[in-house]
Amino acid sequence: MKTTRLLAVGILSVFLAACASSNSGSVYSRDDARKVQTVRTGVVESVRSVKLEGTKSPIGTIAGGAVGGIAGSSIGGGRGSAIAAVIGAVAGGLAGSAVEEGVTRKDAYEITVKLDGGALIAIVQEADEEFKAGDKVRVVENSGASRVSH
Repeated sequence: MKTTRLLAVGILSVFLAACASSNSGSVYSRDDARKVQTVRTGVVESVRSVKLEGTKSPIGTIAGGAVGGIAGSSIGGGRGSAIAAVIGAVAGGLAGSAVEEGVTRKDAYEITVKLDGGALIAIVQEADEEFKAGDKVRVVENSGASRVSH
């Protein structure tokens, strides 16, 4: 039974990782290719560490519910087994949802930039590139999305 649970948790983790999207300044979607982007320059005023919340798709809930239901059904017999399966499915669904959100949560930066024209803006993106106050940066904008890069 322990092997089955470990296998189920492993499969759930793979599905959750596959669902994660990127909010990195270095990752573009296929739709962003070959589109004109506006570039503005400026200087980093401040950088603050923040967290990007994880995804909350039905996959974690469904997978957790399935694992919990299977685990619960192995308890007792007859009606007791059915009740345990339902309770296991509900508890597993809640746990699966929480695991998905936690696994897909990311470290990020809130980067405040003083643009060359004097305007002050802030952009949040994944913490995959270091920024510090005084860095000269580019702010790239496309279809409502913005990113900061060196």
